[in-house]
Formats: sequence, C-alpha cells, structure tokens
Amino acid sequence: MAKTKTTKYDVSEHLRTSEEMAAYLEACIEEANGDAAFIAKALGDIARAKGMSQVARDAGLSRESLYKALSGERSPGFDTVLKVIGALGIGFRAEVANTKPNKAFHRIGEKKRSPHGELYVRHEEE
Repeated sequence: MAKTKTTKYDVSEHLRTSEEMAAYLEACIEEANGDAAFIAKALGDIARAKGMSQVARDAGLSRESLYKALSGERSPGFDTVLKVIGALGIGFRAEVANTKPNKAFHRIGEKKRSPHGELYVRHEEE
C-alpha cells in the first residue's frame, strides 16, 4: 500500500485574478468578526499571490516589514493597510450596515450618539 503524501494548502497559489483576490478579501472581512490580524493575514495571502516584493515596492514598505505586518500574528496600522490595499489594486469602500438603532432610548427628532460614535435620529414610522 502506497503512503499518502499531504502538503499544506496555500490559498495564495489559487488566487489568480483581481476579482478572485477581491472576493477572497471580502469573504475574510465578513468572517473576521473584528479580528484585524485575520484581515491582515488575508492581505498577506493576496500579497504573496501578487508577489510580495512588488507589493512592498508599490506600498513604499520594506519586504521584511510587509511580511511581519501581514503575518496574522499582529494587527498592522491602518496606514499600512491602506498602503497595501492601494498597492494590491483593490478598492476600499464603505456601505451602510444592516443594523438599526435602538429607538427606545430617545424621543422623536432627538439626536443621540451610540457608544461607538454613530449618530442616530429617531423618526416616526408610517
């Protein structure tokens, strides 16, 4: 009976197009639950697929610091994330979250900030 040989799966070997890379990052952001290191690791996977040396040059970072920042062992600074996203050619956008404010804590027309800084204004529903 022949022995089975296994190898470690490396997602960067399967990210071939910009669309696949963007879809992978979007899926990782959805699954991250606020874990910045997880998102950084996903950016690292995409950077390895594109070529870490080229991404580092385009981002204006050293290759070594880019590997450390995107290792998944730490949370890189937001400035680093923005540089890497730009170097990867991936867009960064915001959209309205599917959460509704808690209307019970303020009167109609009153403005109130949540603990996270979001501003809510209560309106009468028709």
